[in-house]
Parts: sequence; structure tokens; C-alpha cells
Amino acid sequence: MPDTGSAFIDASRTYLREEYLPKIAYCLDQLDEDDIWWRPNDASNSIGNLILHLAGNARQWVVHGIGGASDVRDRAREFDAGETQTKAELLQHLRSTLKSVDAALALLNPDTLHETRTIQGLERTVLEALYHVVEHFATHTGQIVYITKLRTGADLGFYSVDEDGDVTTNW
Repeated sequence: MPDTGSAFIDASRTYLREEYLPKIAYCLDQLDEDDIWWRPNDASNSIGNLILHLAGNARQWVVHGIGGASDVRDRAREFDAGETQTKAELLQHLRSTLKSVDAALALLNPDTLHETRTIQGLERTVLEALYHVVEHFATHTGQIVYITKLRTGADLGFYSVDEDGDVTTNW
């Protein structure tokens, strides 16, 4: 049985790679290009902006903050972008980013989870930084799912529940 630190890192990698990314990819498949950049109002983000934001955040917090690569994030651009990329380009960007995130996490020594890093000017442990990224991804994946449901009017069918109440994932 793996130690708690290794299990935490492995579970984080799995959520990012095998739960959130497939749901986002499925949502993009359900929508046309206009839907990707639709905003209900000026205070809200489009799916395109959310994907750029997820990639920027994950790269900054994991690849840079945990993995030690250069910080190349332009956070304002993530939210200012509008119809600058196709959904295929956005998905490729997110996949590429998560590949880099996964590679950094594959090298992460569980013994370093309590070490501190400065990310966005904040002192955080490596554990807190990774927890932040997974939680952040969950939040924005939920927003992307909700916007997709708003735009399509359809149940996306991510889960099936049988007569006994047992749940099956469908992605």
C-alpha cells in the first residue's frame, strides 16, 4: 500500500487526467465554436476563458511552483481573450498543459509535500499548492459542464444510476 503522500499525488494526477479533462473534452464536443466564447454577462467567463485560465493556473502552480520551471503566466490575457482560439486549439492547449503538469507530478517526491513554495506571492506548502490546483480544476470543470448544459439543454450523461442506487461513470 502506498504511503499517504504518494496516494495523494497519484489521486491528484488521476482527477486531473481522468476525470476533469475527459469531461471538459466531452463538453467541447457538444458545442459549436460560438458557444465556446459565449458569456451570459460581462461579469462571467466563457468556456474558452475558463480553459485558458485552468491551463495558466495549473502551469503556474504545478509546473512552475512545484516543478521549478519558469513562470510564464499572463493571467489577464486568460480573461481578456475572446474568440482567439478554436475549441480544438483550446483542448490541445489544455492537454499539453496537463501533460506537463502530470510529468512534474510524476517526479514529485512525497517527502517534499510539506516544503513551502512562493506562488503568486503566496507562501504555500507543496501539498497546499497541489490541493489548490485540483480544487480549482473541479470548480471550473463544474462551470464548464453547467454552461454546456445551458447551451445544449441536454443531460450530458456522465453518470448512470441503477435500481440499487449504484453509480456508473460514463466517460
